Amino acid sequence: MMIFAANFRAMAAGNKKWIYLFILSLIWGSSFILIKKGLVGLSPLQVGAFRIIFAALFLILVGFRKIIKLKTSQWKWIIVSGFVGSFFPIFLFAFAETKISSGIASILNAVTPLMTLILGVMFFQDRLNSNKGIGVVVGLIGTAGLIFSNANFNGSENYLYSILGILAAICYGINVNLLKKYLSDIPAVAVTSGCFAVLLIPAFSILVLSGFFTENLSNIELQKSIGFIAILGVLGTGVAMILFNRLVQITDPVFTSSVTYTMPIVALAWGILDDEVFSLNQLFFAMLVIIGVLIVNRAKVISIKRKKKLV
Repeated sequence: MMIFAANFRAMAAGNKKWIYLFILSLIWGSSFILIKKGLVGLSPLQVGAFRIIFAALFLILVGFRKIIKLKTSQWKWIIVSGFVGSFFPIFLFAFAETKISSGIASILNAVTPLMTLILGVMFFQDRLNSNKGIGVVVGLIGTAGLIFSNANFNGSENYLYSILGILAAICYGINVNLLKKYLSDIPAVAVTSGCFAVLLIPAFSILVLSGFFTENLSNIELQKSIGFIAILGVLGTGVAMILFNRLVQITDPVFTSSVTYTMPIVALAWGILDDEVFSLNQLFFAMLVIIGVLIVNRAKVISIKRKKKLV
């Protein structure tokens, strides 16, 4: 009976992880098309501000009890993490998608693991072995190729806006290393909720300065755009982070990293449905980016397993 119960729990956990992966891929993969739809009636500043406001209100509601338990000494790095890991990337992608497609933006976001590793080696004493090095080189070739092919396909103006997506990925990479070094002993819900609580006032200030409250608030396009960003803020940030934290708890790093590859597939599918056009060159370089990330993630997992065996 005990064996049957254990097997049943294992099967249930196995099914849950696939459900979590599917939902996360759908939510995060849909984030970029939601940004695009939000930009129809809102400016990039307004899209970024509303996204933070909606996410902050949801996370404060969910994580209030965790926030009040944070120590004064922990708030310094939570503030830094909030701005580097959320505030700047959110606005960078909002501006980037004024000129680049949602599908391309999702691929640029997928560069984050490469940036995390590069910055970790440069500033956080991380180690770079041959497998990770190969993955970084392949991924960076794909990234450079994607930026240049996107500029050739959609106009030279897109070159600079693609770089905004890379800057956002660099911000995410810095944040991952900061979290690992300074905030790893704090519950993820507390960190995420604390970060967005800090960003609420700056985001609202930007919304005011953007001139939003002087606009015609009865405008249907504006109302629709706010609705899309509300979905993005609550689901794409709040609910997704809770699901991701749960996925980390019930599965291994290999499976968890799968969302890095499935998310762009969903984003590209949304882009095609929204009549976005991709050249064969763009798709080729996008695949190089994903392959590079796959090599890096696999190298990390192998390294972790070796360490466990030594212990």
